[in-house]
Amino acid sequence: MRRKIPSTTALISFEAAARHESFTKAAQELSITQGAICRQIASLEEFLSVELFRRSRRGVKLTEAGLSYSRRVATQLDAVERDTLSVMGQQGANVIELAVVPTFGTQWLIPRLKDFQQRHPEVTVNLTNRTRPFLFADTEFDAAVYFGDADWSGTESHRLMGENPVPVCSPRLLGDRAHFTPQEMADLPLLQQTTRPYAWRQWFNAQQLNVSRDMTGPRYELFSMLSQAAMHDMGIALIPPFLIQRELKEHQLVIASPQSLRSDKAYYLMIPERKVESASLRAFRDWLIEQSRRYSPDIQG
Repeated sequence: MRRKIPSTTALISFEAAARHESFTKAAQELSITQGAICRQIASLEEFLSVELFRRSRRGVKLTEAGLSYSRRVATQLDAVERDTLSVMGQQGANVIELAVVPTFGTQWLIPRLKDFQQRHPEVTVNLTNRTRPFLFADTEFDAAVYFGDADWSGTESHRLMGENPVPVCSPRLLGDRAHFTPQEMADLPLLQQTTRPYAWRQWFNAQQLNVSRDMTGPRYELFSMLSQAAMHDMGIALIPPFLIQRELKEHQLVIASPQSLRSDKAYYLMIPERKVESASLRAFRDWLIEQSRRYSPDIQG
């Protein structure tokens, strides 16, 4: 079935004219005549059966329909341009498109990626933040690193490491103590992680404590936000140590209690079954498992 889509030339002309609200400036930008812009806009309005501009002696002004359509067209043209530049940049390249949970990517994976590049200079790894499972068939991703239980249909899973967060805070909040007791922590501000809403409850329960306010306190979506809040004396946060190695080393954060929270969930590398034979993905898989084994000796195959 033929798509109901206007010509690309008309859309590009319309987007430029809408952005400038001027046919003259659009013509100058696109290096064509003003008459050509007028004809393209007229053909687009005829195609849509909608008036996009109001003409007057003082110039042109977008209608409400024109303003709404221009925003959508601009977004789609930007996406087409990004995709085009991506394809142009990948000519002859061996590229892995990896979806990764944000803080794991920035704090743990990226500092180690140089080693992979040195071992496999022919492979480029692109990273994009994704916090939830998705259908690989609906995306361009070749693999994903996510935190969960490996229940992801149509994929091959490889466990990387557990999370095992520990309570951390600023050294100013801890003061002269070596650690807080669980009872002391129950009275302090508790920083919550949006995607781990029961973390503090589970931690206190593991210490045989029932704390009524264990789910209260400001919530942050990312561990990087939690660490910043903790560093600024806003409370205590449960954060996996491998995500705050630099902050702990530089004494920006300190361990508030040595008891960690054990979880059945873990970080996994997920590869769609149709991609498991890819040589570049196998190389990346083996490297990533090796790196996680070096950090976490309890890795499971």
